Amino acid sequence: MKSKPRGFTLIESMVVILIVSILAAVVVPLMRGRVDRSKWAEANAAAGTIRSAVKVYFMENGNIITGNLGDASVQQTLGIQASDLMGSYFTASDYEIDSVSADGIAVITATGSQTDAPSGSKTLTLSGTWQ
Repeated sequence: MKSKPRGFTLIESMVVILIVSILAAVVVPLMRGRVDRSKWAEANAAAGTIRSAVKVYFMENGNIITGNLGDASVQQTLGIQASDLMGSYFTASDYEIDSVSADGIAVITATGSQTDAPSGSKTLTLSGTWQ
């Protein structure tokens, strides 16, 4: 008795390709959002460093400092070097200290300038959330 050759039919193959393409269409936009979120995590870490330095400066001197972290005098006042804030998506000049509260808590705006940086800008508010 002759055995029939086994394998996938054209219809079965087309169904598998259709299912894989539907899954890809759903997953790609979800992953895109996660990539941007991970890029903003770099800014969040640097903003936390800046916020801590501003708070220490405020506690030691009682003065408020604002300005762009690309400015060498602001860096020197806070004891931060530009290399401390250099990352894959953000540089020191991408961070701006907008204001400082009466408790020494800074409001910081980050705007990416590197090639693959996330678009737009976000502000770290007094409550510690990004807007």
